[in-house]
Amino acid sequence: IYFEDETDIYFSRQLVNERLQEAREQIPEGFGDPQMGPISTGMGLILFYYLKDENGQYSLTELRTIQDWIIKYQLQTVPGVTEVLGIGGWEKQFHVIADPNALLRYDITINDLIQIIKANNLNVGAQFIEKNSEEFIVRSVGLTQSIQDIENIVVKADDGTPVFLSQLATIEVGGAIRRGVQTMDGIKEVVSGQVLKLYGSNSSAVIRQVEEKMGKINNSLPEGIKIVPYYQQKSLVEAAVNTVSNALLQGIILVALILLLFMGSLRPSLVVALSIPFSILFAMIGMRYFGISVNLMSFGGLAIAIGMMVDGTIVMVENVDRLIRKSSKEISRIQIIAQASQEVARPILFAITIIIVVFLPLFTLQGVEGKTFKPLAYTVSLAMLGSLLFALFLAPVASQIIMRRPKTLTNSEKEKENFILQVLQKIYKPMVKFLIKKRIIAVLIVLILIFMGILIYPKLGSE
Repeated sequence: IYFEDETDIYFSRQLVNERLQEAREQIPEGFGDPQMGPISTGMGLILFYYLKDENGQYSLTELRTIQDWIIKYQLQTVPGVTEVLGIGGWEKQFHVIADPNALLRYDITINDLIQIIKANNLNVGAQFIEKNSEEFIVRSVGLTQSIQDIENIVVKADDGTPVFLSQLATIEVGGAIRRGVQTMDGIKEVVSGQVLKLYGSNSSAVIRQVEEKMGKINNSLPEGIKIVPYYQQKSLVEAAVNTVSNALLQGIILVALILLLFMGSLRPSLVVALSIPFSILFAMIGMRYFGISVNLMSFGGLAIAIGMMVDGTIVMVENVDRLIRKSSKEISRIQIIAQASQEVARPILFAITIIIVVFLPLFTLQGVEGKTFKPLAYTVSLAMLGSLLFALFLAPVASQIIMRRPKTLTNSEKEKENFILQVLQKIYKPMVKFLIKKRIIAVLIVLILIFMGILIYPKLGSE
């Protein structure tokens, strides 16, 4: 059953349970009762483990019993764990193999036998007894513990003589019917368990607590038996996050180097580089506020936005640097920076706002698409908003603190430009002049590129 986003899962389960109660009354006998699964999701399987018998002295049935009655209930006490599933081995059962001839002799049906065994395998409360101003709770303990207990169940009385179950059937220990096995390396059959986390809980935190609990359980298990984890979702999450984190770090380093290379001065480059950590921290604060976890898509959004984070600050710092070089010493740096900020504030605001607006359609996505792409849209938008705030308000302040007026203003502006920029300008200026004179060529180039894109798009692969 799928519900809309933001639906209270506990309230939904309550409604489903009420409908199941109504459905049970209409289900024909023998088809079983519908049951709700644990409060988890398809990604709730966070840890797999198996039981290692170091001495080889325990059977698969005994290992499965240890899993189902010792390990399972202790792991379920860990906060955030909703269910522990046992797989492999044999679930211990007492098998009652009826003798058809004996049943005919005593006029007993299979259904009678089933009902009698159920009635003799119960613990029943018997209220209480008052004695000496005290109340004593009375319980009738009738759960069978062994083959002998089952054999001694009285099925009926024949002329005053009790007929025991042992006279009608053979009782033996066996395993439940199973439809598969759990093997290790495809060779040895083992007993394993799977831990499901509670819906909405943090996978890494739950796995850490489960591992701590497993260490304590190992100390209390029979000698020679140990819990050995063989899969943890934490490794998958960490690998994904580390991949994007490394890409993020590499992007920051590359952006810083390119800034230094093209801006030609350490101080302006430092001011621009400061916008990256500020924008990332701003985005993370926003992620915390909007309840967005650190995952592949959210960190991927930050990696995408790395290059765009510095755009507004570059425009601001370049204009500040240009005016500082051109202005006379009589004008204070504060006045120069204020003038530079006023000149470029509006284009910076428009440019970054357009980038944020581009991601707005992603916020309208619903279902799986929304779950997948909304974190990316949030992080990119938050990072760009942080870069806008830095460019308009903090970059001028940082420029006042970090940037300095050149010692001499006698050289021409061209001589003070970065050598790489001078080389690029020698190529760029003639090209622009040519395209301005031959505008028809520029238009044709654009149209050809658009036409080529239209032809190639349908042939692109998709999934």
